[in-house]
Amino acid sequence: MDGRNSYDRIFNSILISGITVSCFYWVCESFMFFFLAPEANFIQHLMGPDRFNTWTRVLVLCLFAIFGSHIQYTINKEREADVALRSSDEKYRSILESVEEGYFETDLLGKIMFLNGPLCRILGYDADELSGMATQEFTTPETADTMEGILDEVQRTGEAASVSNYVVRQKDGGLRDLELSISLMKDGLERPVGFRWVVRDVTERRRAEEDRKKLEIQLQAAQKMEAIGTLAGGIAHDFNNILMGIQGNASLLEIRLEGGHPGREKVKNIEKYVDSGTQLSRQLLGFARRGKYNVKASDLNDIIEKTASMFARTRKEIRVHRQLALDLWTVEVDRGQIEQVLLNLYINAWQAMPKGGDLYLITENLTLDESYVQPYRVKPGRFVKVTLADTGIGIDKRDLHRIFEPFFTTKAMGRGTGLGLASAYGIIKSHGGHINVYSEKGHGTTFNFYLPASLRKAVEEAVPVAPAVRKGRETVLLIDDEEMIIDVGCGLLKELGYTVIPARSGLEALDIYRKRSREIDLIVMDMIMPGMGGGETFDRLKQINPRARVLLSSGYSINGQASQIMERGCDGFIQKPFNLQQLSAKLRQILDEKQLVADSS
Repeated sequence: MDGRNSYDRIFNSILISGITVSCFYWVCESFMFFFLAPEANFIQHLMGPDRFNTWTRVLVLCLFAIFGSHIQYTINKEREADVALRSSDEKYRSILESVEEGYFETDLLGKIMFLNGPLCRILGYDADELSGMATQEFTTPETADTMEGILDEVQRTGEAASVSNYVVRQKDGGLRDLELSISLMKDGLERPVGFRWVVRDVTERRRAEEDRKKLEIQLQAAQKMEAIGTLAGGIAHDFNNILMGIQGNASLLEIRLEGGHPGREKVKNIEKYVDSGTQLSRQLLGFARRGKYNVKASDLNDIIEKTASMFARTRKEIRVHRQLALDLWTVEVDRGQIEQVLLNLYINAWQAMPKGGDLYLITENLTLDESYVQPYRVKPGRFVKVTLADTGIGIDKRDLHRIFEPFFTTKAMGRGTGLGLASAYGIIKSHGGHINVYSEKGHGTTFNFYLPASLRKAVEEAVPVAPAVRKGRETVLLIDDEEMIIDVGCGLLKELGYTVIPARSGLEALDIYRKRSREIDLIVMDMIMPGMGGGETFDRLKQINPRARVLLSSGYSINGQASQIMERGCDGFIQKPFNLQQLSAKLRQILDEKQLVADSS
């Protein structure tokens, strides 16, 4: 390689080239004179016969040297230009092959005249297949129609254009989304001769953006449901307090009326209406994720079998198909709440099939990873999946995103309150699970809900026994900020034979308990109070007397803050609204246990 470079340097030298041409001319001139004048000597042959001839040779030699040097200079420049052009072409080609973008050039009709390797990878064709191919052959019809107008505009104005949605069809039939930049090519006379195209494959980026948008929508929906749930929970709490006032007064009135009094029937009606209101309130609390009461390890198959059998007996036009996993994991749930979820979903399916149809119930074990559960804000791990699919009329896409909102319903007036699916959503979320829905108009609806699996064995359901009214003589400290609850509570407790000391705030209760703790046998305390709440009041009562017996009462269920107070040593919980029998049973349960402990010590 070094020898070749040395040879090129010598050969390309202007001086050496000129001298070589000049010497060649001199030798030729000398030979000519040798034949014309053979009698002359060597010096005369070499230099010429006279001075004029000698100077003529020198002049001609100089002209030849200059002319030869110019020729060589021109050849060298052309050679350098060729080398530079080849180098530039190789560099240009190398750059085009190394970038991610596809590049190609077409004539005015769209036939490819030049292309790079990335374009082949994007479209899935070989270079030979693409060369000479028209762009219309690998674009979708819609894209081809759009591009026709864009190309006309670029050719007319000469300005480059960008296209954000250039859809092409690969050789194997797959579709790819491309971003395109296109500009006009002109010849030396400024006449249009074709187009330059630069394309970037954005398919994966678009999919990632769509996934991110879906995730954002799911998170926003979850936050929206949480906000609505908080509002619904507050409404249910206040509603339960009102129902407590009605129920308490009804219980007191019933006791004062004689057995045959016509007013007793009206009181019973009032209690039925209170019970209906309580069910409505529980649905609101269920949506607000405050609906768990009695959590036990349970077999979901058993719950489904019982609820489905009851539903099938009353709705014979619906054919129920069961596909229940034999080795289904247990779940820790409030059976009553899960039964409510299932019945709400059954009724929703029945209403979607007015002429009858099929309802499919499927259970299975699943393990969900972090990526799947992230939008639903639940922990990854083992889950039991329950699927309810119907063959009904389906749900319009416009309504799907609102389907779990409270009081939202697509049914006619009087056909539903709009709380069934809302409470189902809240109950499942309160159990650490999640629920979703898929539906197409005219093709039925599928609900899937997932509940965390448990390692505990299922507990048999106990048969409930109606409580009897049991009276007592102990002293009870009643703490509540609602004057209505204080009035009704005092009346119920006095009717049961207890001495009642009312307190309308946590601070007042603490002051009373410091002075009279020896005579107070039990404290009935509200959980939600202004200023000092139930949790702080409970802790400070325990500081005064670690053996204090406390019954927690709330319009909320035993969930969240109430369960935390129970874990800190609270003796019991009673849900508002409650009647005389329920209050009597709770009081005696705690007080009798206290007496047993005292006797044993």
